[in-house]
Amino acid sequence: MNVELWMWLSVVGLIIAMLLVDLFAHRHAHEIKVKEAGLWSLFWVIIGVLFGVAIWVGFGAEYGQQYFAGLLIEKSLAVDNVFIWAIIFASFAIPKKYQHRVLFLGVLGALVFRGLFIAAGAAILESFAWVLYLFAAFLVFTGIQMLRKRGEHEDPSKSAFYLWFSRVVPSTTEYHGQKLAIRVNGKLVATPLLMVLVLVEFTDIVFAVDSIPAIFAVTSEPFLVFTANAFAILGLRAMYFLLADSMHRFIYLKVGLAFVLIWVGIKMALHDFVKIPTPISLGVIVLILFIAIAASFRATRSKQIEVEKESR
Repeated sequence: MNVELWMWLSVVGLIIAMLLVDLFAHRHAHEIKVKEAGLWSLFWVIIGVLFGVAIWVGFGAEYGQQYFAGLLIEKSLAVDNVFIWAIIFASFAIPKKYQHRVLFLGVLGALVFRGLFIAAGAAILESFAWVLYLFAAFLVFTGIQMLRKRGEHEDPSKSAFYLWFSRVVPSTTEYHGQKLAIRVNGKLVATPLLMVLVLVEFTDIVFAVDSIPAIFAVTSEPFLVFTANAFAILGLRAMYFLLADSMHRFIYLKVGLAFVLIWVGIKMALHDFVKIPTPISLGVIVLILFIAIAASFRATRSKQIEVEKESR
């Protein structure tokens, strides 16, 4: 895949432009309602799909399919981020009107860190092809561990990293609008929003350890890996606000994600022996996620009906 410099610059420019549009649209702190989140989610999905269509038309069906497979993997694995964000916001009792600004900055940092990870991963794989087998083994192992701990979500606010950060960085427990830091008696201290932002960034780095190797299982093209990551992450904030009140219904999603990781790990391990066509790989991923989501909604349907009756 021959990607010229102007294409990279155009993509980065497009991402920056969309971030600026998003920032302008949410320049005033307010609570994101479901309707607004739904419209923004649709917007980001359309942008991601249109970019995939452009790849398909410009570089051929194979690269187009690889992009869509990567986008689906990143989008599905990113849902686990949403669960962790909910735990973080609940732990710190972050007002809903401030959550978007934290996630905006978190996504901005995630794009930078993932870009660095992708560049490093591509360089390593180009120089040491055998590392691909380590990636494959790691994905299978991670998938099995996720199956074993499918009902668990660790609280990042109780992690060793957070405890260390809170000891090192002076902080206040009071909110001061959307400010991340303020001066108290001439001393710069962090607000709860900065603490939460650092946790959001930290958890994304942890999740990137899984997702970056996973997308390399379906494409070795750095351009496709980066763009699939970018367009999946850009829509993650809107997805959070859209799913925030219904995340309790996705009880089998983590099981589905575990099988996705195991599947792409096996595909990666067999790449020198059995070439699994991209459409088949994409179809398997779609089927796994569909079954997990359908089973989740079926299992929680009666409980949801009871909740809706009580709320009337």
